[in-house]
Amino acid sequence: IRYDPYAVSLSEADYRASEILKTPSAFCVPKAILLTAAMRAAGIPAAIGFADVRNHLNSPKLTELMGTDLFIYHGYVALWLDRKMFKVTPAFNMELCERFGVRPLIFDGTADALFHEFDTSAHRHMEYVNDRGWFADAPIGKMLEDFRVAYPALVTLNTGGVLIDDAAFGAPQSGE
Repeated sequence: IRYDPYAVSLSEADYRASEILKTPSAFCVPKAILLTAAMRAAGIPAAIGFADVRNHLNSPKLTELMGTDLFIYHGYVALWLDRKMFKVTPAFNMELCERFGVRPLIFDGTADALFHEFDTSAHRHMEYVNDRGWFADAPIGKMLEDFRVAYPALVTLNTGGVLIDDAAFGAPQSGE
């Protein structure tokens, strides 16, 4: 599933793993929900986690629409293997990592796989500002309410189904 920061649905039903599986692109929260469900289906205890992150490599268009470089409710997965808890971020696809010059995240079963602090050129990339903790079920209603407050311009575009062309993220993005 390709990473699409503009694919923020305001329908709680779209955050079910069975619905997410049908879509070709999603942002970090749906991808984390889907990975959490897959881990559980495989018998691996998992929960969805959320953190607020500052993305220093954000595109100008997305920064303008969001009004900030702070991403609230960045989705990750907390999973348990061999009596250890690990945090894993399933957000960026390989093409996006190459485009932004960041190393892909690879979970090896021995260490967390969270966004790197710096890109491959030693420029600041991702800064974890606040960990909101992890949950058995994602608090989608609260998250969407907070998105409406934090990102009114982006939410307005999403409710209108506007296509957003941002070369930084690949193909035109659906605002649905």
